[in-house]
Amino acid sequence: MAPKISRRQFLETAAAAGTLGFPYVSRAAEPVLRITGWGGKWGEMVRAQVYPEFEKEFKCKIETDTAFPFVPKLLSGSKSKPVYDLLHANSNEQWIAATAGFVEEKIDPRNVPNVKDVYAYAVSDKIVGVSIFTSAIGLGYRNDKITTAPSSWKDLWDAKYANVRASYIVPQNSLGSCLLMMAGQIYGKGLQDMDAAFKAMEQLKPIKLVDFTGTMEKALLAGEVLIGVIHDSGIWRHLAAKAPLHWVAPKEGVMALEQVYAVTKGTDKKELAYGFVNHMLSPKVQKLMSEELWYSPSSKKVTLSPDHQSRLFATEEKVKQLIQADWKWFNANQEAISMRFNKTFQRA
Repeated sequence: MAPKISRRQFLETAAAAGTLGFPYVSRAAEPVLRITGWGGKWGEMVRAQVYPEFEKEFKCKIETDTAFPFVPKLLSGSKSKPVYDLLHANSNEQWIAATAGFVEEKIDPRNVPNVKDVYAYAVSDKIVGVSIFTSAIGLGYRNDKITTAPSSWKDLWDAKYANVRASYIVPQNSLGSCLLMMAGQIYGKGLQDMDAAFKAMEQLKPIKLVDFTGTMEKALLAGEVLIGVIHDSGIWRHLAAKAPLHWVAPKEGVMALEQVYAVTKGTDKKELAYGFVNHMLSPKVQKLMSEELWYSPSSKKVTLSPDHQSRLFATEEKVKQLIQADWKWFNANQEAISMRFNKTFQRA
């Protein structure tokens, strides 16, 4: 359960917030916590089932920017008066914000007690702030067309999948970047072996390249591609509709797609921001979001339904399969990688 902010802390925070204008005139004394977040089912869930409890307990209002991308807006503003109090983004973007000095790189468990209950990957040296959920990047495929399930990343390179396999534009999509790094590990010396990675990527042609995971889902559902790189939640969310899709964790391991929260350095709402992170890491919220959205919980205190437990990465043994990219390194080399990718796939 999220710890309660003391009355003194609340009053100080509210005073620092000042008054709000239209359209919240009737609640003008309440502080506003400005965060980023996804739209779609995520946005619907948090607004209906996650925000209200927090807003009631902490007597505040949450304003969410869902107009991605968020980091350019944060970096274009003031560090001392940031446009967000709390940044929700994937790890690659969190590292951009951290390197620029806009967010706190680590979250102290004294401020967010539930951090002590997360798996080690959620606060590893590859993470800015804390990962509140993760998805596993592996292979999704049409199980009505592919009768022998893939078991290795190398299966994506099988000649029989020419023209019916898919990945993403690099670096526009971090899953595409993850495949590129994984190619370096499988066919070379490691995730940063770009010579081996690009040599391997050449062998993937012809391959369809898409922009977003939603596009990949649609392509798989329509049968435009039969196998592609995708996070597990992007496949499992279609189980109820009995779609002919399945997902596999390749034996070499899966790349982690983390949902990360980092508190901005200049915010004057730190107590509220820490409180909200703690709220999101509570077993109640973790279970709710995991079972509705098929994200693997970061908290070890969560007990999932048998169906979710069997598929998600929610045990110490299963999270060992998660491979975390060094996004700080990738971002530093992104321009050269992008140019090389465009040349490899003849993109303007």
